[in-house]
Amino acid sequence: MALVQAAREQFGLTPALSVLDLPRSTWHYHQAYRKSYTEKYGHLRQPLETIARKHPEYGYRRTLSELRASYGEFPNHKVVQRLHRQWGLPLIRRIRPPRPSGIRLAITEAGGRANLVASLTRILPLQVLYTDFTEILFSGGKGFFIPILDHRTKLVLGWSVGESATSSLALEAWRSAKGRLRRLRGTLQGLLVHHDQDPAFTSYAWTSQLLLKDQIQVSYAIRGARDNPEVESFFSRFKAENHSLFVEAKSLAELRLVLSQRVRYYNLQRRHSSLGNLAPMSYLKRLLSEKGPQ
Repeated sequence: MALVQAAREQFGLTPALSVLDLPRSTWHYHQAYRKSYTEKYGHLRQPLETIARKHPEYGYRRTLSELRASYGEFPNHKVVQRLHRQWGLPLIRRIRPPRPSGIRLAITEAGGRANLVASLTRILPLQVLYTDFTEILFSGGKGFFIPILDHRTKLVLGWSVGESATSSLALEAWRSAKGRLRRLRGTLQGLLVHHDQDPAFTSYAWTSQLLLKDQIQVSYAIRGARDNPEVESFFSRFKAENHSLFVEAKSLAELRLVLSQRVRYYNLQRRHSSLGNLAPMSYLKRLLSEKGPQ
């Protein structure tokens, strides 16, 4: 029937039926009694909607079991999946999101004031740090890279890479940054860390460590990447310059080794036009030797 429908516009109905040896009566029967997919299974709509509302956590497998046990219906699992999509039942089945955490409520209440960097008129070296996650593809899969970057010197103070963007991975990067910060500036007092509102950065683990234990300020981007351009610019350059090296890594361990080498090169050797064509560490040493951190 589909072949006849496709050929009739170009060759006419009679030639199409003749070539396929299909009686004209058969064609007209299907045209008169053909039903759409949803019409054919229309009797399942009420049971499927009832199951979706009563058991929003059920996928198609448990829905099939419920159909059979409660309604005596035995459709194929592909039928249920297709009907779910066509009738928009996943919208009903969607589990309600959890209540926002105290941190998220505080960010919402603060509005634009949650972005503490926006109000600064002067940023000193080793005062404002930026961080975020970015995905790096390699031959063995993908990893999530998180650096902690200084605003003034562009120095990567700490970093980590893992299989997913979690608060534990973010804290691993923060621990490596803290060690270097204490060596360079002696104290964490007066520090500010800026990032977006990713779940890792609004988690209790992250905020309790930075705000309560380390007693530093935390700043949140309001407009996503647009409010965190420094780290986005770093990602763009760093990934473009090292893409060929990343894709050759065959495992996360190999990717970690490559990142270690490239971050070291970035900090100690790569010249930046915005730093007077000095590498970040050289620029920082010059600042410290001239005036000290200010």
